[in-house]
Amino acid sequence: MRNPLFLLSLLLLILPSSYSQTPNPNTKPPLHQAHTELINFGFPIGLLPASVKKYTLNQTSGDFAVDLGGTCKITLPPDNYLATYSKRITGKIENGKMAELDGIRVRALFKWWSITGIRSSGDNLVFEVGMVTAKYPAKNFGESPFCEGRHSSS
Repeated sequence: MRNPLFLLSLLLLILPSSYSQTPNPNTKPPLHQAHTELINFGFPIGLLPASVKKYTLNQTSGDFAVDLGGTCKITLPPDNYLATYSKRITGKIENGKMAELDGIRVRALFKWWSITGIRSSGDNLVFEVGMVTAKYPAKNFGESPFCEGRHSSS
């Protein structure tokens, strides 16, 4: 994509230390099987919010579904970008790659953009939004964020 302003906006979507939104800095969200599976496939747990209720994975095809029990909104400071998770997130996962993602969107330039894939590349994650990609350090996603308005994953 040739629009540098758009790419810059995507780069600002997920800033170091901005992804983890916890109501109490001393509270750690509990790990769900879905978070453990992320680790098994080479991803950090912070790609999913703490509110996971159910997770299914077809070991043969890699098709997965994550149910959050409701929609989830996270404000990414300092620029107040919004990320939303649908109550159900689906896609395909294999070692170091998620594709055909549905259910995760970010707001940039007054428009909502769907994250369609995520790849693990060394110490970085590459986020795909259609044909555009943006790379961020995986260490920025070390903890699962809490959804706004929720104080636990219950």
